[in-house]
Amino acid sequence: MQTVTIPNEATPIAFQDSLPDAVDVVVIGAGIVGITAAYYLAKGGRSVLVCEKGRVGGEQSSRNWGWVRQQGRDPDELPVMMESTRLWEELAKESGEDLGFARHGCLYIAGEEEELARHEAWLETAKQHQLVSRLISRAEVDSLIKGANGQWAGALYTPNDARAEPTKAAAGIARAAQRLSVAIAENCAVRSIDRQAGRVAGVVSEAGRVRCQSVVLAGGAWSSLFLGNLGIPLPQLTVRSSAARTGPVEEIHAGNAYAPGISFRRRQDGGYTVACGDLSEHYLDRESFKNFKHFLPLIRQTHKDVKLRFTGTLGRLVRKRRWSDEATSPFEETRVLNPEASPVALRRIKSRLAKHLPTLSDAGLAEAWAGMIDVMPDAVPVMDETPSLPGLFIATGFSGHGFGIGPGAGRVMADLVQGKPPGHDMTRFRYNRFFDGSPIKVGPI
Repeated sequence: MQTVTIPNEATPIAFQDSLPDAVDVVVIGAGIVGITAAYYLAKGGRSVLVCEKGRVGGEQSSRNWGWVRQQGRDPDELPVMMESTRLWEELAKESGEDLGFARHGCLYIAGEEEELARHEAWLETAKQHQLVSRLISRAEVDSLIKGANGQWAGALYTPNDARAEPTKAAAGIARAAQRLSVAIAENCAVRSIDRQAGRVAGVVSEAGRVRCQSVVLAGGAWSSLFLGNLGIPLPQLTVRSSAARTGPVEEIHAGNAYAPGISFRRRQDGGYTVACGDLSEHYLDRESFKNFKHFLPLIRQTHKDVKLRFTGTLGRLVRKRRWSDEATSPFEETRVLNPEASPVALRRIKSRLAKHLPTLSDAGLAEAWAGMIDVMPDAVPVMDETPSLPGLFIATGFSGHGFGIGPGAGRVMADLVQGKPPGHDMTRFRYNRFFDGSPIKVGPI
């Protein structure tokens, strides 16, 4: 297989702006959420520095399926996601960058009538938000997917859902942010935060100190480690998720689809991004046992699809959990989490494509990869100011949903930092929900 598109530590540095002495806001992490937060902060007139330990969009923001999906969202997440879909379209136009954005719909395909009935239950949520989701028949699935041939009972369908290209989007928005005077520095890890009078006063990066009034931590899988060094707990774990792409092939479906055991999404390069969708792997470490109680409701709901692994921690970030401002941090030791794709997942993809979608099977897999998804106990993110350290804002734990919701989350974080009303009820996304005795409420995954 070729490995040609997914960024890693060997990818040439594309963003190397000099660090200013001071800015209004420092954003830690240049994934889709962090880079869009920087973009909207700059549009709001704030001076911004984005520090990225590795490469812009180098981790899960370039390794996801590329779905911009409103369908099936957690009810509390859906309003932000609906805004995000609109913002994707706006960003594609106003940035002048090719983000690969296109509206071609989303399908959750049911193998049996019983499964179709479960999909139907989500339509009440769609109705409450005036989302144009509906159930479609076996014949309608056949009309949308070439080669379906009656093998599926029907689907939940949202025709105005969309797709974008993960390997293009974050970098494209980053270039647009630079044109708004956002400074972006790759290979520049933030080690810690300067404090004065009990609040944020700046950051300590490997390249020096930068004064600022606010920090947005959008560190994905690294966020809990960064916060832990500050003495701020966050119950966050990671899972490995694997995907692949086919070579160029005739179009069988223009949008996103998940059939029993196989997902597929049309790509700009003429191929399809494919995944089995029913295998995520969690590598056990000390944090797994520390946070077990928080994650128990999620484990009960996802135990069939999440496998526990005891070895092969993928060079994960567990060796060092405390360091000084002057010491090399774990973020410098591992610039990009770049795990290998799961052989089990690849075998499932190949066998299921051969069984259900032979056209894609015949095209072959041109590339495979994996990413580490940051997961919260209730599968929705934290988007909030840290109560114990004013000026530190957290945007993390998007639990595999972060790419599509990224622009909406970035806009929300920009407004929170500026003290503006975010325009959505943010109660579900507060930091303290894991510590104030609230029950863990797990929504749709």
